[in-house]
Amino acid sequence: MTSTHALSTDDGTLYYEVRGQGPLLVLTAAPMTADMFAPLADALADDHTVVTHDPRGIGRSALDDPEQDSTPALRADDLAALLADLGAADADFVGSSGGAVTTLALAERHPELARTIVAHEPPLMGLLPDAEQQFAATEEIIATYHRDGAGAAWRRFMINAGFPLPEEGTEAFDASPAGSEGGPNDRRFYVHELRGTVHHRVDPERIAAGRARVVPGVGADSGHLATDRTTRALAELLGTAPVVFPGDHGGFMEDPAGFAAVVREVLDPVTGSGPRPTP
Repeated sequence: MTSTHALSTDDGTLYYEVRGQGPLLVLTAAPMTADMFAPLADALADDHTVVTHDPRGIGRSALDDPEQDSTPALRADDLAALLADLGAADADFVGSSGGAVTTLALAERHPELARTIVAHEPPLMGLLPDAEQQFAATEEIIATYHRDGAGAAWRRFMINAGFPLPEEGTEAFDASPAGSEGGPNDRRFYVHELRGTVHHRVDPERIAAGRARVVPGVGADSGHLATDRTTRALAELLGTAPVVFPGDHGGFMEDPAGFAAVVREVLDPVTGSGPRPTP
C-alpha cells in the first residue's frame, strides 16, 4: 500500500509517497518524478519503508515562484524537510543522476540525517579533466532548448552524455528527461536545474567529517557515458571504489529487482553478499 503526502515548504509544496515497512530509505532523482522510481520502490518495500518524491518544481511539487532555480543545496534542504515531516531522525538514501548530486549536498549540509548514501552516477562535470568543455556543452544544450525546443535539446543532451541517438521518427527521438516536448517540466530542467546540477562542487572534507557513508554507484553498462567518468572521479576523490549496479544510467528502471538486490548489499553487507567490486 502506498500513501501520498503534500508537504508545505517555505517556497512551495513537496509531493511524496511512502510504501513498505522497515528501515527508512529515500529514493531521489532530478528531474525524474516519484513515478519513475515506483518499480524499484516496490522491489525494496518488503523490508524497507521507502519514500519517493517529485523534486522541487517538477510534477506535483509546485513552487510558489516557477522561475526559481533548483540547486542541489535547495533539493537537499527539501530532503531534510521531508524527514522532519515523517518524524524521522535519519535515513538511508539512494540518489540517481541529479538526485545523486542532491544526496551529496545533503551529506555536506545535513550530515546528521544520512546513514548511508548511494550516489548513482552523479553528473559532476567539474570533476573531469575536460570540465570547461563539459560546462560549455551544457550551455549549448540550454541555448538549444531556448532556440529549438525540448526535443532538439534532448538530442544534444543525449549525444553529450554518451548515449546513442534514438532513431528519427521514434517516440524516443523527441523525448526528454523531464517530460513531454515543450512541457513545464522541460523548462524546469533545461532553464532552472541542469546548470546548477552539473556545476555542483563536492567538498570531500565536509563529507568525511559527517556521519554518512557515501557509496558511489556506477552502471555495469555505463562505460560509454560521461557519468561513468564522473562517478569514478568521485570515488577517487572520496578514496573508495564505485559499486556496480545493473544496466546503465537508468538501471533502476531497466532492472529494478537486480538494482534493489545491490542496494540491499550496500545497506547491509553483513546479511547481503557484499557490494559488487568495480570491473
